[in-house]
Amino acid sequence: MGENTPQPKKGDRGGDIWGARNVARDLQNPDILVPPDTDHGTMPNLKFSYADSHMRVEHGGWSREVTVRELPASTEIAGVNMHLEPGGVRELHWHKEAEWSFIIKGKARITAINPDGSYFVDDVGEGDLWYFPPGIPHSIKGLSEGVEFILVFDDGSFSENSTFSITDWFSHTPKDVLAANFGVCEETFDKIPKQEVYMYQGEVPGPIIQELPRDLNDSVKESFSYKLTEQKPIETCGGKVWIADSKNFPVSKTVAAALVEVEPGGMRELHWHPNADEWQYYLEGQGRMTVFASGGKARTYDYQAGDVGYVPFAMGHYIQNTGDKPLKFLEMFRSDYFADLSLTQWMSQTPPYLLKEHLNLDDSFIEKLPKEKSPNVKHKK
Repeated sequence: MGENTPQPKKGDRGGDIWGARNVARDLQNPDILVPPDTDHGTMPNLKFSYADSHMRVEHGGWSREVTVRELPASTEIAGVNMHLEPGGVRELHWHKEAEWSFIIKGKARITAINPDGSYFVDDVGEGDLWYFPPGIPHSIKGLSEGVEFILVFDDGSFSENSTFSITDWFSHTPKDVLAANFGVCEETFDKIPKQEVYMYQGEVPGPIIQELPRDLNDSVKESFSYKLTEQKPIETCGGKVWIADSKNFPVSKTVAAALVEVEPGGMRELHWHPNADEWQYYLEGQGRMTVFASGGKARTYDYQAGDVGYVPFAMGHYIQNTGDKPLKFLEMFRSDYFADLSLTQWMSQTPPYLLKEHLNLDDSFIEKLPKEKSPNVKHKK
């Protein structure tokens, strides 16, 4: 090992690793190799990388997922990372869980239909969202440059490999039943797929106007898409936050989200969420998070782009930018609204004498406590 190889040593504690090891992984996890002294107790794993997830490679694109099977703590939310080539299609399908999506790069055409027969079609691009309620059939198709996106489902046990697909249903329905249902001869279905297609390579679609309902009264009244990054963000001295929940994206009844950007030297301040577990997806940069689980338990984790983080309900935490570039990540919740409580906010509204009795703080510190009530990103002093 070279002299720059990290070792689990701190002062006169610890020692070198002599056996087999993955140095590249140790370099990605400095706070696991040498934890802060404030870490204590047994904690569940709250990190999983999509780089360790099985890749499903198909004609037209690929997909990979992180569910409760890969990250056992993630009981409330499962995530899928998917890529479609230009003209690539995630076939017509539906599922029992709600689907929320954030487009990382590229553009796609999405379609859906409501039980009342109203039809939805839209072209979505980088920074846009979509949400399909449970049971609503839909499709996704890559446009001229292709598309990559993150999907979130409101059940940690969800699997992308067990959706209700149109080709799967056709291939498992007797031909005489299909013929009777559609009023055609059985030979019509001689060439249908023998099993689920899931994803395929199709043609790049033409202008969206060709697919819009001829009668606008047939279109869905409540949009399944939302342009998140076109809204005005909450800006602070250390970064920006964009929030989407049922208040500004009404159809999103079971998933609330925040897109957070933290500048170098900044941090998403000490806080917790009073309404749900938090599922995180790191889009860019690198960060550090310590999760406080009560009972003297705390654990620190390091994250890079492509990692998933998880914070169980009500546990205190922060996210610090440990790199020299902006840190961008998604915060996701199985809830119809976004909510957080910051340690600063709570303390600023607490009678000063209580803070001094609890923490031995002096008046000069207490007087400097800010009164912000919005999701706060601070710059490290």
